[in-house]
Amino acid sequence: MKPVILDVDTGLDDACALLLAARHPELELKAVTCVGGNVGIDDVVVNTLTVLEAAGRTDVPVARGAGVPLLQPVRTAPHVHGADGLGDLDWPRSTRETDPRHAVELLRDVLRDAAASGELITLIPLAPMTNIALLLRTYPEAAAGLREIVFMGGAAGIGNATASAEFNIWTDPEAAAVVLSAAGELGIPVTMYGLDVFYDVVVSLEQAKGLGGSPSADLARKLIEKRSSLYQRDGASIGDGGAVCAVIDPSGLTTQPFPLRVELSGSWSRGRTIVDTRDWSADLTSDPHGQAPTTVQVATAVEGDRYAELWLSTVK
Repeated sequence: MKPVILDVDTGLDDACALLLAARHPELELKAVTCVGGNVGIDDVVVNTLTVLEAAGRTDVPVARGAGVPLLQPVRTAPHVHGADGLGDLDWPRSTRETDPRHAVELLRDVLRDAAASGELITLIPLAPMTNIALLLRTYPEAAAGLREIVFMGGAAGIGNATASAEFNIWTDPEAAAVVLSAAGELGIPVTMYGLDVFYDVVVSLEQAKGLGGSPSADLARKLIEKRSSLYQRDGASIGDGGAVCAVIDPSGLTTQPFPLRVELSGSWSRGRTIVDTRDWSADLTSDPHGQAPTTVQVATAVEGDRYAELWLSTVK
């Protein structure tokens, strides 16, 4: 089994990812940490507990983390995820308590245990990376427990929150920049599952109709139906769930190593992930910035049908 931790701002697509991580037999879900993003932190926490309860995984510790980004107010997305973050589905809400530790403390403790045991953990941030930035700068020794970071965010050349920037990075670009910098310094392998592949793992409404008979499957069907209705299409991407698929089945994802930076200024480009695809060293001679110090495996293509079937077969 692959031990994993998810860091989430649970909206509709985080819910798809949580169901997959909680139910897949090859993953050991060690913990889930929450951060403000798609909705405010209070709703993120309740949504996360609710999804895990539907998945039959009330054993997984859940911790409340940062409610706001490092430097700017939180900017939520109710137009995508509904007022409550779960599409206003009227799904029964969990009343389970969270772990008493702050998310950063839970991450620290689980990763320290992993380092001591030698069973390294894959960290999967599916949200603004505020918690992860705080962890790696406050407790850098926790990186010894990490096998890798596979994050959903960014893109090589498109945006959604703005014309330039993807939502998770745009919501807290300073945090993303800190995580990239720390990963380079601490030797943590990083994969970016961005918008270039995010929309390519699609479950059709016809496929979703076959889901049912358990709380996990019923919720999975409702998530696809809600996202299909939102975008007025005959199916929906599992979004963040694709990043979890990439951890379970990495051979379904094509990546290339590129130096990566996050734009922290600029009226139209703040939050953009700058993927440096230059392959001629002479191009760098006139660049006053030089090459980004951290190289990331950037997802460039995905076998969408393969990952969609992986998700469907698991949440059933």
